Amino acid sequence: MTTYRGHLIHIGGAPRLADAAQCLVSEPDGAIVVDDTGRITYSGPFDRRPSGDAVVDVRPAFLLPGFVDAHIHFPQTYCTDSYGGGQLLDWLSRCIFPAEVKLADPAYAQRVAQDFCRRRISVGTTTALVFGSAFPHAQDALFRESIRTGLRTISGRGIQTVGPPSAEPLLTDEATAISLVTEEIVRWHAADTGDPATALVHAAVVPRFALSVTTQTLHALGELYDSVRDRGVYFHTHLNENVDEVAAVRETYGVQSYLDTYDSIGKTLLGPRSVLAHAVHCTRDELARMADTGTSIAHCPSSQLFLGSGVMPWRATVGSGVNVALGTDVSAGDEWLIPRVLNDCFKVHMSEPGDQAVALHPAELLFTATLAGARALALEDRIGNLDAGKEADFVVVDARRQELLVESLSQIDEYDRAAQLFTLLMGMREEAVSQVYVKGRKLN
Repeated sequence: MTTYRGHLIHIGGAPRLADAAQCLVSEPDGAIVVDDTGRITYSGPFDRRPSGDAVVDVRPAFLLPGFVDAHIHFPQTYCTDSYGGGQLLDWLSRCIFPAEVKLADPAYAQRVAQDFCRRRISVGTTTALVFGSAFPHAQDALFRESIRTGLRTISGRGIQTVGPPSAEPLLTDEATAISLVTEEIVRWHAADTGDPATALVHAAVVPRFALSVTTQTLHALGELYDSVRDRGVYFHTHLNENVDEVAAVRETYGVQSYLDTYDSIGKTLLGPRSVLAHAVHCTRDELARMADTGTSIAHCPSSQLFLGSGVMPWRATVGSGVNVALGTDVSAGDEWLIPRVLNDCFKVHMSEPGDQAVALHPAELLFTATLAGARALALEDRIGNLDAGKEADFVVVDARRQELLVESLSQIDEYDRAAQLFTLLMGMREEAVSQVYVKGRKLN
């Protein structure tokens, strides 16, 4: 047993977003006790812990749950702040497709995989739902590096069967696409332990978006996903990100809504392990359908600002009952550090028009970056907070490593837990991330 002593902050239990503030745990002299299997056996005040264990004292640093990134692009590791001179569809054609083509070189893909995993560790992102490369050797490199470093990674190759000339090297025919996805699932789903219930790596079915595939491809993906859903395989793609994209999808497919392309063309791709990124321009019916099926949204406020995609209406979206997790969307999102995306999240929704504006509670922000992500990935029984019984994914945040953060925190009443958490989340930068653990193993 090892005890980690510090200021313990997390959202305890299994609340819904609306109850996050009531479930905020803030123990200035707190502790988690971790056994040799990487599981938390005690969480609470330090002076009530079981005795006789080794103590790692990180005070005055904070102990936070590992951050969960519900939407990030591995092939775009080097593409943050790429100038595309336009919104989503222009940016993809001018910047992203050419950049992703470079991963056709195995040596280059290996370097990207190493940098991607190293960057995740540096910002405390212990779990990520990763939009993968079109190239199988690049995906192999990502999964190998994730296993080597000890990160939790869920990923699938980016499926494209149609696209503009700039995407041509990323395209395959439909039969090849289905074959490659099937092979990836066989090769990498739960490859580290052989059991999805204990594995750190998982596979996903990941079409880029509706405009990158055809009706026939979606039919085939629905059949494939239906055959592997019960094995814990995930589904991940984009939805309703950009107004022009939404219009093009409706015209191309002749559907009432964008969501219909994933739900009514053959067997549904929605469900508890399905995560749809962005959801900026959803109809009421789309939100209700996602809530009913247990499908989650990966909210990506930083990238929506960068591409001018619009603002996901917070009140209407969470009011529908759909689970909303947080995604960096690197590289349209130019922030790797989840608290920086929370910073944008707070500002964006404070700036919604009229009575739609909302000041998110600090506990709601932390919930969105941790427990909501675990829920979206059907991992809530294993991660997402620092309750006893969970696996020990946590981040040590030391304000002393960042100029002026200690001073900012010192201005706050020590008993005002919400204000203290708000300043920490809004103000912290990468240098404050001191130690990162997954399942009790230190990664840095």
